[in-house]
Amino acid sequence: MIANHPEIKIRKAVAADSEKLWLLMKELAVFESYIESFAITPDIVLESGFKKSPPDFYAIVAVDGDSLVGMLVYYFLPYTAQNRPSIYLKELFVDTNYRGQKIGEQLMNALRIEAEHNNCAQIKWTVAPWNESGKKFYERLGANENTEWLNYEWNISK
Repeated sequence: MIANHPEIKIRKAVAADSEKLWLLMKELAVFESYIESFAITPDIVLESGFKKSPPDFYAIVAVDGDSLVGMLVYYFLPYTAQNRPSIYLKELFVDTNYRGQKIGEQLMNALRIEAEHNNCAQIKWTVAPWNESGKKFYERLGANENTEWLNYEWNISK
């Protein structure tokens, strides 16, 4: 096991992170087996997350020196039945060399602070059914599986 990295910093992503953020997104696509349909580029990350106003997504990153070693990508759901926004956690990924050091927990805690700061009613996300370690991680944080709703998708081909 790699020793803890006390120099790891958790912060909001900035435009200069775009290429390194894209690399983590690509690693997640490999991990979750959708790399064949992965259509994101570093330029798309830069444009969609940092140049567009408002951005399509926001990100919190874990930084070790000049390396991004973890990311959390999210966006806001502004209108909910509670008349308060929610946050939708789209991606959480920590480099395999940095796992087991509570970096994912630090990223999630930073997201919780972001949700509180924006008066959000909740944070929502999905987990692949095969991702047992992910499910256990979220349960350790105190999250509950929502079994009341089923996920549907409607693919629109070009």
